[in-house]
Amino acid sequence: MIELGKKQTLKVLRQKEIGVYLGEGITGEPGVLLPRRQVPEGTVVGSEIEVFLYKDSEDRPIATVRDPLLSLGELAVLEVVEAGRIGAFLNWGLERDLFLPYKEQKWKVRPGEKVLVALYVDKSQRLCATMKVDDYLSADSPYEKDSSVTGVLYEINQELGAFVAVDSRYFGLIPAGEVSREMKTGVTVEARVARVREDGKLILSVREKAYKQLNLDAEAVLSLIEAYGGVLPFTDKADPGLIKLETGLSKNAFKRAVGHLLKENVIQIKTETIELIRR
Repeated sequence: MIELGKKQTLKVLRQKEIGVYLGEGITGEPGVLLPRRQVPEGTVVGSEIEVFLYKDSEDRPIATVRDPLLSLGELAVLEVVEAGRIGAFLNWGLERDLFLPYKEQKWKVRPGEKVLVALYVDKSQRLCATMKVDDYLSADSPYEKDSSVTGVLYEINQELGAFVAVDSRYFGLIPAGEVSREMKTGVTVEARVARVREDGKLILSVREKAYKQLNLDAEAVLSLIEAYGGVLPFTDKADPGLIKLETGLSKNAFKRAVGHLLKENVIQIKTETIELIRR
């Protein structure tokens, strides 16, 4: 069965000036065109060619020997090349860009933005993209607590956190308290499995285990104080939002890091500042 959105091996049914028509070899089969410029040298009627099937600008099935960046049943990060009121178009490595309908966007995308999408066939039998990828992700991952994982960050919710497609297959979530301003959709992140929920979904952490993280946080705070000329213009009693903005740390993590530096006799805390102890 010939299917859109997948790679498959088809036979050359006949040759024409514009290219060759491919099919399964069934009598009377109309075939799908593979344009002449893509026909491998030495191709004859009966030859078998591996192709990907999609639709051209006139909504006709067409074959290509190129490898798209996305096939049915897969997830991929694609770049937005054009955006309008009815939807956007994504670069997926083929001559015709992939349509992302407005109703399949989780937010209004912009040209140059990179988004994680899945490929589906709409009611008109056309290939389209969707940013609603949750249903394409599995909760049956092989990972356990403290496993190191890699995934694509595909959505940020200020209350819940950052959603991650681990291995582009499994559902993961970085809690809101660990989401930093550097995190953006479409980027690859490395994380540690902090917990596996009862439903199999992964709760992730981008922070090291406590004893390692404390040293890393302390070094980051020390570097920030040095960048301020040795005098940080706020203390661990500052507003959590200010601390997060300036350091990327939660207020509790900042307090632990400051406490560590204080214990090491590296800093001194004054009424409104934290200052390096000059030696």
